[in-house]
Amino acid sequence: MDSDLRRAAVAALAELGRSRDWRDRADAGHSLAGFAEMQEACEPLLELVLDPGDTFVTRRTAEGLLRRKDRAGLTIVACALAVADSNHGDWIHSAVIDVCSIFSDDLDEALRLCEEMSRDTDDRLALGACQLYEMLAEFDPVLRPA
Repeated sequence: MDSDLRRAAVAALAELGRSRDWRDRADAGHSLAGFAEMQEACEPLLELVLDPGDTFVTRRTAEGLLRRKDRAGLTIVACALAVADSNHGDWIHSAVIDVCSIFSDDLDEALRLCEEMSRDTDDRLALGACQLYEMLAEFDPVLRPA
């Protein structure tokens, strides 16, 4: 893995995320989600989930983060939820429904991670993880193991 190239990709996507065009920001958020484990990507991703200009950017970035199905993605979504207004919260919720309500195994893992994160010493993360857990707990997944 070439860490210099990964840092350059994050920097380029973060710059694209500051574009005036909502389509650029949505593409940047979706693509940047692939680098969520990198510290340099966390702040730009959080800003894109809470995009003040267009909630499509919010939804697209949140979907990308949730599709990772890991702690890094869930952490950013939870931190965003903790400070999101009701409009952004609704669009994040829509992304959660789209990504997490299909497979029971994915839902179970997300619930487990949220429960773990809800005990974090970072109050924002703990609060957001509790909110995300509550959203997830409402789902009855479509597909279960045979």
